[in-house]
Amino acid sequence: MFLILRPLRLLFKALVIESTPTQMSYGLALGVLMGVVPKGNLLAIVLGFCIAATRVNLAITACAAVALTFASSWFDATFDQVGAYVLNQPSLRGFWEAVYDTPMMPWTDFNNSIVMGSFVCGLLLIWPVHRLSHPVFQKYSEKLARHVRHWWITKILLGAEWADRFGTIEV
Repeated sequence: MFLILRPLRLLFKALVIESTPTQMSYGLALGVLMGVVPKGNLLAIVLGFCIAATRVNLAITACAAVALTFASSWFDATFDQVGAYVLNQPSLRGFWEAVYDTPMMPWTDFNNSIVMGSFVCGLLLIWPVHRLSHPVFQKYSEKLARHVRHWWITKILLGAEWADRFGTIEV
């Protein structure tokens, strides 16, 4: 039961607790990057750890990553072309060979054209997604947080009523 409620609780907490619009917009941008990169390789794991170590809104990051994980398969042909272009550059051939000979780097699957293309496209999307979403979060995050705070489900998930009940018990 608690495993089901925890993601909902984190989502409502992210909407209600004071997160700056910059943290939210970078969370969305990094969620896009995380969502387009194929999972099941060391690159996705390291990317997840790096995102978790930053001060971005992790609930928005997770929502964007889940949404784009499902949508990114439609763009595999584009990612394949971009990745093949990057990997087949003659000037980078020595670099790719040196990277491949580095321990643990082959586990990142960087030599897969879809992985490389999706990573490059995700990196290129970070700045535009941040710049486009930042004004939206500036305008609407405060209004949405005020509105969501009054929902009964938010009060239950965040434990406001339980805290009030346990706070009045005298020992």
